[in-house]
Amino acid sequence: MFPQRLDSPQAYDIAKAMLDGFNRHYRLFRTESARAKHRFETADWHGQQRAQRERIQFYDLRVKEATLRLEKEFKAGEQPMEVWQQVKLHYIGLLIDHHQPELAETFFNSVTTKILHRTYFHNDFIFVRPAVSTEYIENDEPAATPTYRAYYPTAETMHETIVRIVDNFRLGRAFDNLERDASFVLEAMSGRLAQVRLRANFQIQVLSSLFFRNKGAYVVGKIINGFNELPFALPILHNKSGKLIIDACLFGEDDLQALFSFARAYFMVDMEVPAAYVQFLRSLMPRKPRNEIYNALGLAKQGKTLFYRDFLYHLKHSSDKFRIAPGIKGMVMLVFDLPSFPYVFKLIKDYYPPQKDTTREQIQGKYLLVKQHDRVGRMADTLEYSEVAFDRARFDEELLAEIQKFAPSQLEISDRDGDGMEEVVIKHLYIERRMIPLNIYLQEAFDSNAHEQIERAVIEYGNAIKDLVAANIFPGDMLWKNFGVTRNGKVVFYDYDEIEYITTCNFRKVPEARNEEDELSGEVWYKVGPHDIFPETFGPFLLGNDAVKEVFLKHHGDLLDPEFWQKHKERIQAGHVHDVFPYERDKRFVRKLQPQPEAANV
Repeated sequence: MFPQRLDSPQAYDIAKAMLDGFNRHYRLFRTESARAKHRFETADWHGQQRAQRERIQFYDLRVKEATLRLEKEFKAGEQPMEVWQQVKLHYIGLLIDHHQPELAETFFNSVTTKILHRTYFHNDFIFVRPAVSTEYIENDEPAATPTYRAYYPTAETMHETIVRIVDNFRLGRAFDNLERDASFVLEAMSGRLAQVRLRANFQIQVLSSLFFRNKGAYVVGKIINGFNELPFALPILHNKSGKLIIDACLFGEDDLQALFSFARAYFMVDMEVPAAYVQFLRSLMPRKPRNEIYNALGLAKQGKTLFYRDFLYHLKHSSDKFRIAPGIKGMVMLVFDLPSFPYVFKLIKDYYPPQKDTTREQIQGKYLLVKQHDRVGRMADTLEYSEVAFDRARFDEELLAEIQKFAPSQLEISDRDGDGMEEVVIKHLYIERRMIPLNIYLQEAFDSNAHEQIERAVIEYGNAIKDLVAANIFPGDMLWKNFGVTRNGKVVFYDYDEIEYITTCNFRKVPEARNEEDELSGEVWYKVGPHDIFPETFGPFLLGNDAVKEVFLKHHGDLLDPEFWQKHKERIQAGHVHDVFPYERDKRFVRKLQPQPEAANV
């Protein structure tokens, strides 16, 4: 229940200090994002990757700072609950006309839950639901840049409009031939607009900031013609000679979904009003949840907040039970799901088989590595939560028994409110998009003699490994069960407890047997170091099926050759950043050029 009056002299000061902490966070976040433009212009690829990693840590650092300040200046943890209720009301008042209110509310939750006991995590003390609307927020200052720019070309002025759209970003590096690239874009757009009459409201809307990731910059917008809207994106890259080129023109929701995939690194975007960017992007990708769009923009904490709200809403409107996830059980992670919800829940077991020489801390370190690394479209992003409460009645008894057996330290069952309704609290949890495990996908293809499906999956599996190699990631356990298939057939890796950097691995050939006894022995007769990898030994574990073996050896036989891995390791160590594209190579404009310049990694 909210207080009837605001009579605490400290409540406003606490609320103001909390908002000061958030404003400092977003100012630093935005400054780092804005610097991506300079790093792109100067081809500082390693600096770009480093900044992407470091920016992820900003939020937790600012939450810690704000918590320490509130404890030091106001003894916040000792304040009565009536004061905290007033703090929240003052905070809501401070968010009127704020440009990032939804992020500020989440920051309030993060700081407050560090200070208050979990029993107070409800509507009176934190923002379980948003209190301030994000609809139609805009920066109204005279010199402010609007969220998007609108252009009104005619059929005759389309080419010059495309040039103007790109020029307006004022990139501090010369284009190789912008007029030529604009012609390529116009040709691609004309193909999409052929046989369509341009309506009176024909326009092109483009977000005012470029989207930077790794070695690429992206123009993101949509073409509006009557009641039809066509999303598009223009990747801008450096070519081999160091000049800028427009590399492709991506169209439609599927292309944009791939660009903003949950399996890719976060973008750097300078946004005054992030909710307006999310609203615009949602118009391009209506099937993409808002939480994933916030994640893609680097606002992962807001993504977590929205995901959890969606999750609670789903629980309220469903009745099925959490169960042990179908498929082969993992040795390190215990995985469960809710059949009606498209995600899986993973917790680290307390006990591992002898062959798994690891610790809880090491496994958490691997998941953090993936969070901070370039996932190149091949590693699923994970949401990490602590102290997650569920209604016990929603748990299958077999699942509860499994958790009590393998992860008892992570489980608490209690009657928190004393009303006889027990809840299950999981101490630490990872949540990922649900995919079809690749081994199950292949088995279904075997059972139905779907040879094309087998071939596509095996080729995609090999492509996934090669993309990971390009990103300096060795998967460790390469079994089919550790990879999943997405809705659009993309193969994605999701088991991270054994991943290593390629640069820390030592790729070796299997030594020649010294004698016949060695050759017939089931034991390894040669010395193996802790980071030694023998690619020739992958075959027996992966290629037991003849149909799989034939396709794999035809397209990816080099993965069994230590030289393949070693060459990539040496190139990475020499500072090379590999080419990994978030779109099909046949979409690239370089195929129109002779000779074809090698465009850089996006």
